[in-house]
Amino acid sequence: MQKTRSRGTFLSKLIGDRAFYSVVLSIVIPVIIQNTVTNVVSLLDNVMVGRVGTLEMSSVAIVNQLLFIFNLCIFGGLAGAGIFATQYAGAKDNEGVRHCFRVKWMIALAMVAVALAVFLLIPKPLISIYLAEGTSAQEVEATLSFSMEYLMIMLWGLLPFAVSQIYSSTLREVGETKLPMLAGVVAILVNLVFNYLLIFGKFGFPELGVGGAAIATVLSRYVELAIIVVYTHVRKDHFLFINGAYRSLYVPGPLMGDIMKKGMPLLVNEFFWSAGMAMLLQCYSVRGLDVVAACNIATTVSNLFKVVFLSMGNAVAIMVGQALGANEVERAKDTAWKLMALSVMCNVVMGVMILLLAPAIPQIYNTEQHVRDIATDLLDVIAVMMPLYAIAHCCYFTLRSGGRTIITFIFDSGYTWCICVPGAYILAHLTQLPIVPLYFGVQALELIKVIFGLILVKNGLWVRNIVGGDKDAEAAC
Repeated sequence: MQKTRSRGTFLSKLIGDRAFYSVVLSIVIPVIIQNTVTNVVSLLDNVMVGRVGTLEMSSVAIVNQLLFIFNLCIFGGLAGAGIFATQYAGAKDNEGVRHCFRVKWMIALAMVAVALAVFLLIPKPLISIYLAEGTSAQEVEATLSFSMEYLMIMLWGLLPFAVSQIYSSTLREVGETKLPMLAGVVAILVNLVFNYLLIFGKFGFPELGVGGAAIATVLSRYVELAIIVVYTHVRKDHFLFINGAYRSLYVPGPLMGDIMKKGMPLLVNEFFWSAGMAMLLQCYSVRGLDVVAACNIATTVSNLFKVVFLSMGNAVAIMVGQALGANEVERAKDTAWKLMALSVMCNVVMGVMILLLAPAIPQIYNTEQHVRDIATDLLDVIAVMMPLYAIAHCCYFTLRSGGRTIITFIFDSGYTWCICVPGAYILAHLTQLPIVPLYFGVQALELIKVIFGLILVKNGLWVRNIVGGDKDAEAAC
């Protein structure tokens, strides 16, 4: 009898009721749709660029890895203000959300300026770190040329991307997930159509190759920005935080200090984490440009199946953050565990789907067969790791929801630079392991992060209301 009761209690901790999953789906489904469409189009983009040539595909992959650092720095830079905005939304404090919105503008504009300076001053040295020593001079010259062409055009998209994220993130924090989804889907379709027209020169458009892919992406970002900004201001009676948002730049000093204190570790974390991912690709690239192309294929394909656990992070941030903002500590804890369990179950299914489709999807790329074979093997590794990715991702957003940003930093980028990057460097430079066992060895290190994350979530140190009633919330845990 005791065992049955304990089992029931354990399951009730991990499985929610219909109302719970209704809320989860209302948050997650729009994000999943947007991310799925994004990744389907990204896959088609990859295929189209790949049809131009393997070097072109590798060049785009290298530049996108560098731009990935900027993108995640934007996410991290805005996340500090986002933690406060989410809890203000839970407390129905529109003025607080408005202040956070202004802080996001300040942070985003500063980061765009820094990124432009870096990419304009030292683009070639950054690109060159991905070119293995054994690469022929002709391939190096061609890769640099394609990469520079793609990068210089993509820089025009940094500002609209940053502003879109300011609006989209704030809208999600107040519970509006459909508008960012719709804007994203429209922009993605624009990107897809103009990729086809400009990469291959269809219907009278010039044949621009990688330059055409960059132009299409930049154009889509301006379309997304226009939709989000116009709709938000038209519906200002519904999105109350936007009323008076531009009347001044005023932000209360204590709030600004708190956001910087909480947010700076997140910005630094995203920079170091994304830089760590770039370093991992650099370690893999020691095995040749073909490996860069295969990693690009595997990453692009697997991202299509990672949308569930990536989207679940939004649910954790919103649902747990709003519960903490409302001083509902037990609901916050309960929500965190249930969302983690749901994410793991979903990603077991996603992992099986990757295993089933891994042999087929890389075959649609117009590249050498051995590149496709490597990509298939890498996808198998990712499939096995999917449940661990899900747990680690939910742990990250749970820790972040309570403003424990130093712990979040240690958990995320600390793990990446202290464990993953050294492990990858040792395996890549000090052994002769082929790329697949090398890749598996690095990915298997995720288990350490998962164990660490579960311990941190279980001890409840992250449970805090940071916008009011902090002592009551901490006392409750």
